Amino acid sequence: MELKDLRPAEGSTKNRKRVGRGPASGTGKTAGRGMNGQKSRAGGGKGAGFEGGQTPLARRLPKLPGFRNFNRVEYLPVNVSRLEDKFEAGDVVDGDSLKAKGIIKHADALVKVLGDGEITKALIVRVDKVSATAKAKIEAAGGKVEEPC
Repeated sequence: MELKDLRPAEGSTKNRKRVGRGPASGTGKTAGRGMNGQKSRAGGGKGAGFEGGQTPLARRLPKLPGFRNFNRVEYLPVNVSRLEDKFEAGDVVDGDSLKAKGIIKHADALVKVLGDGEITKALIVRVDKVSATAKAKIEAAGGKVEEPC
């Protein structure tokens, strides 16, 4: 069997109905559209969102979903408990080391250290932001927080 020999199964295909081809065809003159009216004319009929004169759903719903502040700066949260688990005493915690340990995906992402959990190791933390509780816990453990200017 070759590609040229392929044929559809017998009876599986039908010719399309050709309308408006004279009175003997069964669909001549008005081409199956009836006499007069909106649906008999070219381009006639209701639009996609028409709901019988009722105000359509697209017009009933609000246009925009609230307020979005395009100046908002988002920080990736990292708790001190994660730093306790992943780092050794004396390590420097910055974007590159966080990425290397698999805590964040991109080294240049903005990071904020939060104070959830406990920390016992003295770490040098160089990230974009540190919460007050996290700073207190890191310094109480003998570490140092160096925030950028």
